[in-house]
Amino acid sequence: MADLTHFNAQGQAHMVDVSTKAVTARIATARGRIVMLPATLDLVLQGTAQKGDVLGIARIAGITGAKKTADLIPLCHPLPITKVSIDLTPIPEDHAIEIEATVKTTGQTGVEMEALTAVNIAALTVYDMLKAADKTMRITDLRVTLKDGGKSGRIEAE
Repeated sequence: MADLTHFNAQGQAHMVDVSTKAVTARIATARGRIVMLPATLDLVLQGTAQKGDVLGIARIAGITGAKKTADLIPLCHPLPITKVSIDLTPIPEDHAIEIEATVKTTGQTGVEMEALTAVNIAALTVYDMLKAADKTMRITDLRVTLKDGGKSGRIEAE
């Protein structure tokens, strides 16, 4: 296992110094899903949710979440994000919405946390918009599926 870089020699948490790392193009993709009752997914598919356009608002919230990651995760570096895309795909057979976020930057550290945050915030927004109809929704399967750039290169997972 690699050394944990967010701890100094005394074992105290600290922000990693990335000033000597090369500036490279970086990308990360994360996925997750929110599972709900069939009738709740029908509200989304029919566009009849009481609070409005669930998928559109969740997409904007996910983008905002990616941009605010350094404000939410104490040891994350604020990054000049150059692109955030969020796809929300209904999966009727699973009564779920699959959420995928891809984040890009050119910098000295990766954007995995921004992609994970984007998926989480989009899922939480779906939950918030539908909670009056379904309090049993579950946010599941959150994971990084792609990381590229920097010294560790390309890593893909399903």
